Amino acid sequence: QVRLVESGGGSVQAGGSLRLSCVASGYIRNRCSMGWFRQTPGKKREEVARIFRDGSTNYADSVKGRFTISQDNAKNTLDLEMRDLQLEDTAMYYCAGDLKVVYFGGFRCEWTDWGQGTQVIVSS
Repeated sequence: QVRLVESGGGSVQAGGSLRLSCVASGYIRNRCSMGWFRQTPGKKREEVARIFRDGSTNYADSVKGRFTISQDNAKNTLDLEMRDLQLEDTAMYYCAGDLKVVYFGGFRCEWTDWGQGTQVIVSS
């Protein structure tokens, strides 16, 4: 069973920085990628950043240029460096891992593993 544990959340003033970390333990299955999501009450969980096995990355438009995702495969860690934080970045942040599902003719990647979340609060 895979376990993801986040840390690094907290309160920060607008314009400040935080670094989130996620440690993965257990059997790491065949993955396409790992990522960070965030969610605020009443809203759908939003993909913030994603890093693939080849090191390529995707970011939500709202965080491009401010957030950086990185991973250390040897240590099974996933980090999210967040700079110039804005009020709208306030959310619960979740570390996630997907599973590569192979079927005849191709494959798809499904988000299957989730951490418990770490709260980020940005104040003015």
